[in-house]
Amino acid sequence: MLPLLLFCVALCACNQTPPVEEPVIIEATSGDGETNYGAVSVDEPPVPEPPADLATTTDWPEAMLESGEARISCEVDYETSGDGAALSDLGFEPMSETMAPCQETGVLRLSYSGKVATDFVTLVERVGVMADRMGLRNRILDIDSSGGQVEAAIRAGDLIAEAGWTIWVREDAVCHSSCVLVLAGGDNRLISGKVGVHRIIRLQSGATSRAELSQELQEVHANIEQYLARNGGAVALADMMMTVPNRSLRLLTTHELEEFGIVGINAAQDDLDRIRLARKCGEDFVRRRDNFFRSFDRKCARQDENLDAMNTCGLELRERFGFPDGKCRLDSPFSEFDQAIHASTSQASDADADSTPAG
Repeated sequence: MLPLLLFCVALCACNQTPPVEEPVIIEATSGDGETNYGAVSVDEPPVPEPPADLATTTDWPEAMLESGEARISCEVDYETSGDGAALSDLGFEPMSETMAPCQETGVLRLSYSGKVATDFVTLVERVGVMADRMGLRNRILDIDSSGGQVEAAIRAGDLIAEAGWTIWVREDAVCHSSCVLVLAGGDNRLISGKVGVHRIIRLQSGATSRAELSQELQEVHANIEQYLARNGGAVALADMMMTVPNRSLRLLTTHELEEFGIVGINAAQDDLDRIRLARKCGEDFVRRRDNFFRSFDRKCARQDENLDAMNTCGLELRERFGFPDGKCRLDSPFSEFDQAIHASTSQASDADADSTPAG
């Protein structure tokens, strides 16, 4: 009997499944860090029509960023290059001057730390418009936010969805509460920090009963569902945001981030890209791109990994799949790194040429 017992014990040990990552609930404050907890829903007046077309005029209405801090960098390497120049005045001239150096590298990295509010929406809109005017295709939103207004997050996310942004949550950053809705708008999302949700709280509510409050929240819930559906996210995320007590925070597991569609390649955008790239670059390019991203998700995109290490892993991995592609270099995975490397090489060559004595 003893050998058989030992065999059964060994067999059970071999068949053990790996441990499942358990969800964590912690105490947390809201995006404003004061008295309001959870993702905040507010009654906002209709968004006014802009008095001028930002894309064609330099006469931009005055606007200041007050809900957080923004910085503009023209490099992807944040560990070496830092986060760049501060940006608080969102007028045409200050933004143009701050973003102009990025025309040399072809890369724009907007670092934002603070609340999700209406001025954050203005920041995202105007940086995107200026990037269009300067021809900056490679755009990264490097975000660290404990959340804020649901309505502002939805507006910002829709702007991001139309402007080709990659979103980073670095290892020392968080994306909590309504910030998770911003993630849904990105074309690609690389996450090393903590992402969490909790219940929406209504400000300016006139509810006097659970039934009245429930009716108000159902309208907010429906808006979130519609937003997630059009941006490739799972509507189940909206349900979770209604169940976690608003004085707590539910940290999402790696599996949940994938299930909710707020990490990695955006499924909705990927469908559009596949159609466009098949016409432009050919079916072989699309197959190699698909295989690269599948391999990247397995080998590189781990939430407990340093974001810089993820990028390094991706750069090394892509060579196995024939990237950067000779015909479609700018559409190749991690093309923002190629442009930055090319710009640095060109600057170094120019410096060498300037230092060479005339013959």
